[in-house]
Amino acid sequence: MGQRTGQFWRRGRGAVALLALVLTARAHLAGGALAQEAGVASEVPGAGVVLPDAPPIPVPSGQMVRFIETISDAQGPMGLTLRFRFLAPQIGGTDPLEAEAALSDMEALCNSFALQRLPATGPAPAQIVISLADRWVPFGEVDTEAVQYFEAYSVADGACIWEFY
Repeated sequence: MGQRTGQFWRRGRGAVALLALVLTARAHLAGGALAQEAGVASEVPGAGVVLPDAPPIPVPSGQMVRFIETISDAQGPMGLTLRFRFLAPQIGGTDPLEAEAALSDMEALCNSFALQRLPATGPAPAQIVISLADRWVPFGEVDTEAVQYFEAYSVADGACIWEFY
């Protein structure tokens, strides 16, 4: 299995991490009660969405964004790609956040979150992909009900540069 890091997947904590991931996914499907009882997730008021109990990451729009995971074992069109995945329930629902605000948040996440987590040794990624989803969607799977945004960035002079994706 590929290398994954994040709230739910940490080396040496595989069984516990996998259990937390399963509970969170089941909780989303069951309305959140299971993960909340297990203490691995909390509900976003008014959104009916369950988030992992990770600290929210500040973004320009003020929406509640939480880190899910980093995917490093799926090469992109430009070569080595690191994908940073985030839950952002306010991009969906009946009163969604404007797309422009979400795009600004993604650039901020690339510059303030992803860049700090690039490997210090080994090959540098050719591309960073930031994704926001209004619900948990396993990597590579399709959920026609989910709202998702993806943006790709290269890194130059210590900053994320938007790339046409």
